[in-house]
Amino acid sequence: MTETPKSTSCPDSPIAILGVPFDKVTTQETLGEIEAMIRSGRPHYLVTANVDFVVQARNDVELRRILFDAHLVLADGMPLVWASRWLGNPLPERVTGSGMTPLLLARAEAKGWGVFLLGGTEQSVAQAAANVRLKHPRLRLVGAYSPPFKPLIEMDHADILRRLRDARPDIVLVAFGCPKQEKWLNMHYRTAGVPVAIGVGATIDFLAGTMKRAPAWMQKTGLEWIFRLLQEPRRLFRRYVTDLWVFGCAIIQQVNQMPATRKASSIAPSLEITSTQDTEVFSIKPPARLTKDTVEANQSLWRELSEQPRDVLFKAGSIETLDSTAIGWLIRLRKVLRENGRHLILIEYNRVLDRAFELMKLSGSFDRVPDVPSAFALLAARRRESNVRASAGRTQTEAAIAWQGEITALNVDKVARATDACLTHVSERLVIDLSAVRFIDSSGIGLMVRLKKQARARNIGLAFVGPSENVRNVARLLRLEDALFNIKP
Repeated sequence: MTETPKSTSCPDSPIAILGVPFDKVTTQETLGEIEAMIRSGRPHYLVTANVDFVVQARNDVELRRILFDAHLVLADGMPLVWASRWLGNPLPERVTGSGMTPLLLARAEAKGWGVFLLGGTEQSVAQAAANVRLKHPRLRLVGAYSPPFKPLIEMDHADILRRLRDARPDIVLVAFGCPKQEKWLNMHYRTAGVPVAIGVGATIDFLAGTMKRAPAWMQKTGLEWIFRLLQEPRRLFRRYVTDLWVFGCAIIQQVNQMPATRKASSIAPSLEITSTQDTEVFSIKPPARLTKDTVEANQSLWRELSEQPRDVLFKAGSIETLDSTAIGWLIRLRKVLRENGRHLILIEYNRVLDRAFELMKLSGSFDRVPDVPSAFALLAARRRESNVRASAGRTQTEAAIAWQGEITALNVDKVARATDACLTHVSERLVIDLSAVRFIDSSGIGLMVRLKKQARARNIGLAFVGPSENVRNVARLLRLEDALFNIKP
């Protein structure tokens, strides 16, 4: 399994809008980041997130995790830019997939980068490819493919990956629609080996000319949604009404609960960083005011954790004031530690942080314990953790095993091998206990579906028991909850 690539740059005070961390970059800066990613040769994925993404992520734990872990999260919507201003950390501009793609194609032509178009319909992707070749005759358009329309789990992933490996693009533009394209990217961006993978939604339709973009004045004033609604009223009306209501109510609550903070003094307070009895663990105590000024004054912490990765105990009990930039910073701190195989543990429960996490649907996204001894106990458990263990006696006819921790694209092959070995040696029934699984992504759900099919083909009973709500949430949104949990094997 290809390891997770490290972040290409130190984030510039990302802001959390309803729990989604947005990067403060312009379109031109994004193009520069993409160039750096291509030079690195390592795989990355970018998300162009609009209001609908933010609303969906509130109830989709997998999409929320994908947005946490993306190498860039771009604000594709003026309401997000407006919200960032109200929250005290303005995003410089709206960065849209459809607006950035023509500039990206022009730069790819000049730089000799290979581009692959993935998604849309057969007709639209073929027309998009023809139009792109006409406009950019020297561009290395190395592939254009529309997979047969199927649910995510049923797609022929091996065929798509083979096409990408054969074409060896530098950039793949994926247009499956949200959240399918983001979940596909998260499942496969590492194994595809493409330096830059971007979910671009309707961009292939725009390139094909089958859908028109709004006039420039509507784009600049945040009224492009009206133009889109007039084009596809039956598909978009209900979504836009729901998004407007959910986003509007929630963002008003965030602005009221976590208003933009004014600078308290000319010198921002520092984070207190100390060693612990374990040389692999840092302790961080924030000041009472954990705000944008504090975050910006302590950016050197990113470099220290990247160069000398440690586990981090974050003492949240002293926080009295918290803003949206601080939440964005905590999300990114968690990300940089995860990239290095490390852990962030919040200790000392705090009502200020509790309220912020509840508002942003983050309560289940961070490890939280009451005190330092509990934190070290949790760290020890994480370090010992394997993903599959025997949970009961095994016989020739029956066996029980337990999956543990996180089952994701990073380790799903390892889990599959261990489970297949157990399934091979039973003749009647296998029980897989999921009660210790904290998180599972679509790769893990895909493995569960495959195991069910294999067991059924051999006339073996297979039961998944004890799934947490997080696990059920991922299965439910893939419309597989009943098939996996409620039907007797």
